[in-house]
Amino acid sequence: MNGRRRLRKSKQTTLINSDPKSTSESMPEPQSSSGYAEGCERRDVVVDSNVSHTTNIISNHDFSEGLHSWHANCCHAYVASKEFSLPNGPNGVVAYSGESYIVITNRTECWQGLEQDITGKLSIDTKYDVSVFVRVHGNLQGSCGVQATLRLENSDSGTSYLCAGRKSVTKESWEKLEGSFTLTSLPSRAIFYLEGPPPGVDILINSVIILPTSSEYYGEARRCIAAADGNIIRNSFFEDGLNNWSGRGCKILVHESIGDGKILPLHGRHFASTSSRSQSWNGIQQDITGRVIRKFAYEVIAVVRIFGNANSAEVMASLWVKGVNGREQYTSIGKIQASDKDWSNLQGKFILNVHTSDVVIYLEGPPLGTDILINSLVVKRAEKPPRSPLLTFEASKHATLDSLCYVNNNIISNHDFAQGLHSWHLNCCDGFVISGESSFFKGTALSGSNYAVITNRKEVWQGPEQDITRNISPGLHYTVSAYVCVGATQDEPCQVIATLKLEHSDSTSYLFIGRVLASNERWEKLEGSFSLTSMPHRVVFFLEGPPPGHDLLVDSVVVAHSALKMFKNIPFGVNIIENSNLNQGLSKWSPLGSCTLSISTGCPRVPPPSAKDSIGHHEPLSGRYIVTTNRTETWMGPSQIITDKLVLHVTYQVAAWVRVGTGTKSPQIINLAVGVDDRWVNGGHVQVTDDRWSEIVGSFRLEKQPSKVIVYVQGPSMGVDLMVAGLHIFPVDRKARFDNLKQKTDKVRKRDIILKFPVIDAGNASKTIVKVRQLQNSFPFGSCISRSSIENEELVDFFVKNFNWAVFGNELKWYHTEPEQGRYNYRDADEMLDFCKKHGMYTRGHCIFWEVEDAVQHWVKCLDKNDLMRAVQNRLRSLLSRYKGKFRHYDVNNEMLHGSFYKDRLGENIRIYMFEEARKLDPSATLFVNDYNVEDGCDAKASPEMFIHHILDLQEHGAPVDGIGLQGHINHPVGQIVCAALDKLAILGLPIWFTELDVAASNEHVRAEDLEVVLREAYAHPAVEGIMLWGFWELMCRDNSHLIDAEGDINEAGKRYLALKQEWLTHTDGLVDDFGEFKFRGYHGSYSLELTTPGKRSSHSFVVEKGESPLVLHINS
Repeated sequence: MNGRRRLRKSKQTTLINSDPKSTSESMPEPQSSSGYAEGCERRDVVVDSNVSHTTNIISNHDFSEGLHSWHANCCHAYVASKEFSLPNGPNGVVAYSGESYIVITNRTECWQGLEQDITGKLSIDTKYDVSVFVRVHGNLQGSCGVQATLRLENSDSGTSYLCAGRKSVTKESWEKLEGSFTLTSLPSRAIFYLEGPPPGVDILINSVIILPTSSEYYGEARRCIAAADGNIIRNSFFEDGLNNWSGRGCKILVHESIGDGKILPLHGRHFASTSSRSQSWNGIQQDITGRVIRKFAYEVIAVVRIFGNANSAEVMASLWVKGVNGREQYTSIGKIQASDKDWSNLQGKFILNVHTSDVVIYLEGPPLGTDILINSLVVKRAEKPPRSPLLTFEASKHATLDSLCYVNNNIISNHDFAQGLHSWHLNCCDGFVISGESSFFKGTALSGSNYAVITNRKEVWQGPEQDITRNISPGLHYTVSAYVCVGATQDEPCQVIATLKLEHSDSTSYLFIGRVLASNERWEKLEGSFSLTSMPHRVVFFLEGPPPGHDLLVDSVVVAHSALKMFKNIPFGVNIIENSNLNQGLSKWSPLGSCTLSISTGCPRVPPPSAKDSIGHHEPLSGRYIVTTNRTETWMGPSQIITDKLVLHVTYQVAAWVRVGTGTKSPQIINLAVGVDDRWVNGGHVQVTDDRWSEIVGSFRLEKQPSKVIVYVQGPSMGVDLMVAGLHIFPVDRKARFDNLKQKTDKVRKRDIILKFPVIDAGNASKTIVKVRQLQNSFPFGSCISRSSIENEELVDFFVKNFNWAVFGNELKWYHTEPEQGRYNYRDADEMLDFCKKHGMYTRGHCIFWEVEDAVQHWVKCLDKNDLMRAVQNRLRSLLSRYKGKFRHYDVNNEMLHGSFYKDRLGENIRIYMFEEARKLDPSATLFVNDYNVEDGCDAKASPEMFIHHILDLQEHGAPVDGIGLQGHINHPVGQIVCAALDKLAILGLPIWFTELDVAASNEHVRAEDLEVVLREAYAHPAVEGIMLWGFWELMCRDNSHLIDAEGDINEAGKRYLALKQEWLTHTDGLVDDFGEFKFRGYHGSYSLELTTPGKRSSHSFVVEKGESPLVLHINS
């Protein structure tokens, strides 16, 4: 290898952009011969099964999208074809396959060529085959070598290079460069590139393929063919009529327009429609067998609308899969409420866990008589989302709203060069970092102690650059500043420019940010700003501008946005509502709508109880409250603008006293709402039944920068007066409770242990070493699983290592086990039970019945009262007799606070009957009530008080309720609110389980903190006896709640869960005391003990059960 190889990228110049559409439409098949001379007639060719399928890890392998995903390394590149090239270029050269090829020109070093970043696409111990069609052009006699190389960058061991193949080529014909490579460890960054010919010789590249050949899916992958853009759907825009499409139980047609020309395609010239639909599942489908790879995630985008009887209807994308064992599965991909007025984007994501023989994707859903219109369907390999930025907040005990200050969350890594040139790349130039004074500059760094010197610049655009793709968001306004000056003797100042390089799928553009005139006399501050309306594939920030030969000095670079600024001295516990006590009358308050606000006296003088542990100052309330009258709409009430008082990603707790006017006969719901631009955020709900004061509690958080935020209280019926007192909204320091929770956890989940060693004499006691390691915590930590998920080996490995309980997502629900009357399906549940038994997992039975009507299958809804009662009896006997003694728990009638399907049809006593019969049929099972939103104050139907009343009512009528199930689908949890709910429920003396816990946040660091808040509160509470997550793997849980993505990468929330599991294990070492004992306090669970005495070592095991008194164990050997 040439010793002058550079670790940098060039400023890519696209001299010619090919038209991807015209290329793909006319792309011929690749040629079977190994050479193709200039000027020859093009011939029909044979398709190589290696080419253009979804396992090729090279993006845009055939350059049908121009130079997208490719970068020219300190040289230039352009797209050429037989019809077009440049003067002195390879005129008349025809691509070996397709219509276009790439010309790499202006090469001044042999290592310069074309490269692509393939980081994240490689696996260890997998063999990859490389094939590239190449040739050369220029002043060359004979042949020269073209080499495929991998550049492997490691954070700890530097950079290494791996040859992946080499071929001797000429100007006369295309040659196939072939090779292979295998990695034994994964680098921090992997770059594939082509190099080799002497300087001045152009490299021509036609097609680049890198395929895994030793992975388990290789045989399947060899069959998969995809379009150049990665779309596996054929005839995606119906340009070829209905080719590759078929009706699913109905007719399909292609149109240019319908409805007298009023309905036109959104894209292209055609769209398809379904007609004669007699079932909701009727629709349009395409067989994609052989085009999807097991355990790869795919994203789906369909442009749809409806036509016919309905104005609005649900359209769904679904997947039908037939396994190699003949088993059929249906998977929901995504859905949207489509209209007959506009086209809409239906989006979703799926992954195949099973080995398949047939795969069909289809659209379904609208009621009979309504047609589905589809303009396009695209299915591509899902891209990995960028990592979430780490968010940090600094608190101060003495902070007030007036003491708030911002600390920029700079998205530039190593902005002051304290770590040398780490995170920076030098664009076809050289550089180094200086501390203190030097001959380059008369002074020192303006900020910090270091600055960078960029030298050997031969073009004005050469300079330092940094990839900021993962740290940037569209729609936000970023401010930029950098301290710069120029080196060398320069009489006149020269400009330094900050620029963004925006790489899109089909082009590259440059966005000017700001400039400053700089000299070698002093540091100048370059300032500017920018915002992006859409997100490019790649965003690179760089500095450029001085003439060639002039060094560029850079001291500090900041790119920040106010939405990404973090408060220093966050005023946790300080109320952001102004004039909350009404000491200044109605100042800062406004009526929302045409209602009237006034002030009265006589409200509670103590702050709301839920806030007492979080409010920074416990001053009494004034006794004054707002009275809202003349309410002609439910949303009318008192309001206040709080836009400038909120910080993104900070959780705010809500607490207030509320009541309604006298004379109200029906229960009234009061809601604290947060209006964020054009959307509504729930801050808390409470149901009031009389004219007494009630507490409203809740929480909220903003994750995107708003332009206006208004808080208001609303909800009661029109004409009902609404009163509000002591409204508090304050940022809550959720981590401040953790130390206290750790103390509670120590008390609740640990036990004193005394190990006695009677065989050790007093003389050897002080020489005896004890090593205790906890193998497993016995507290139930479980997760939801599905039948298809247990086919995924990586998912199963994580599950069995980190959980000890399981619950089935859908496979035990009535609509799954008996989708049609008399047609039973227990196969899935049977196999999942066998799986759990094999791995020593306890299981919860979820659920026998589901009270919410939308969750009841169609045939059950159609039964009359007598037939429904018989069906309920059959369900109980069928399920509980089959699985008697196999499920530890049953959720008997799910979500009774939110539904009443069976009660409405069979009477109140049906709920009692369900519990009683379940007890008779399986006496060993613990019978649970199970509901949602009880623990977070966000639902007027599901407060702890309502749940308590519901449980007591069931028990008083004879229902054997044994346990309380809190589903725990919590958004922006506040520990004090969760704990207060648990305290209230604990008075019933029943075990409490979190049965379906998940937390959702788009930022994975925030999600991790949310998860930690709930897990710590639950684990520290003595009434909680188990925690079940509602899934942990993406696509088996709700959006933005997963711990591991669809392809197996663990995120920050997953890491936090594992860290807590490790924290809740006890490990200790020490010496036996003079009494022959070793004492410690440890978590309940199983332990190993290693005992080392002079001349002997022995191993033991023991189990620590729950108990109040110390556990004394005698170790006799």
